[in-house]
Amino acid sequence: MKRIDVEKRTIFIGLAGSHGYGLNRPDSDYDYRGAFIAPKRYYLGFDRVEQKDSGWNEEGIFPFLDGATDTVIYEIRKLIQLLSGANPNVLELLWLTQYPVLTSVGRLLIENRQLFLSKKVKHTYSGYASAQIKKMETHRKWLLNPPQKKPLPTDFGIEDEPLLTKEELNTFLEYLYLLIRGKVEFLEEAEQLYKLLTAEVDFKSLLKQYVLPDETLEYTQNLTNSRKDFIRLLKKSQRYQVALREWKAYQAWKENRNPVRAEMERKSGFDLKHGMHCIRLLRSGLEILRTGELIVDRTVAGDAEDLRAILQGKYTYEQVMKMADDVVVEMDEVYEGSNLPNKPDLEKINELCIEIVEMQGF
Repeated sequence: MKRIDVEKRTIFIGLAGSHGYGLNRPDSDYDYRGAFIAPKRYYLGFDRVEQKDSGWNEEGIFPFLDGATDTVIYEIRKLIQLLSGANPNVLELLWLTQYPVLTSVGRLLIENRQLFLSKKVKHTYSGYASAQIKKMETHRKWLLNPPQKKPLPTDFGIEDEPLLTKEELNTFLEYLYLLIRGKVEFLEEAEQLYKLLTAEVDFKSLLKQYVLPDETLEYTQNLTNSRKDFIRLLKKSQRYQVALREWKAYQAWKENRNPVRAEMERKSGFDLKHGMHCIRLLRSGLEILRTGELIVDRTVAGDAEDLRAILQGKYTYEQVMKMADDVVVEMDEVYEGSNLPNKPDLEKINELCIEIVEMQGF
């Protein structure tokens, strides 16, 4: 959809990112996030739209979005789906302190924001924090022990036989995922595993991201009726593709790093921004479990200066990791006694979505 058409049907836009967290500097970018309701053709016809995240140089209604490259406005159903899944980056949009655009329809959504809080936040917030830690560890490894050369097939024992391509690997792993999912779909005792495979954990991405462990290869061969030489080549090809992906990521990291951030990272030995976001996410998740409220602005939460200290390199890598471990332990303790429901009421959320779309009209 064109920018102007999205903005005409926008129900709210909030100021997120560092400004939303109260951690902005004079040179900080403005990150805007919002929601819109698509026209009838996107509900009743073949057209599909989930979000508007580019084209901000087009003609628009709101001048503050002109050229604002870090802007995303979600279609309401996509937004509510993410909210229902306790997505940390989206939940916070209903608890911002500044809304340059807020209609009566958008206000209704914000007034019902408690519907989206549940004990699921323990898993999503700690999961997003773990992703920040993984980035920290990857960058730290590159800082302390950078890759020396581009990986070659011969490094993985692949001489004359052709590698499986990335597309061939992904097709096979997709097939493997569907077979495993099908094995447990109708078994009552495997209900939780089926939920993990289909909803709570992105197992498809995990299969494609990591090399299959040795102990699973025989089962994989039997499950898929594959030849031994194919399974052997599969493992070698996966190892090569993982190494090649890391090499490319390392090259992109070297070329695209912000010079100031890179220097701070070199001095401290880890990525300070990822460290700060890790702690912010964990503390936010803990606060939700404890109080049933989400505090986005860290000046209100009272730890803005502490988070700035992480960004300024005043904590070591070990200290930040100890901080994270301590909050995780506390989160586990608070989780059991939290007054939040175990999961959101999807029926009420669905009714709210219908009401919002009907209020906006087509």
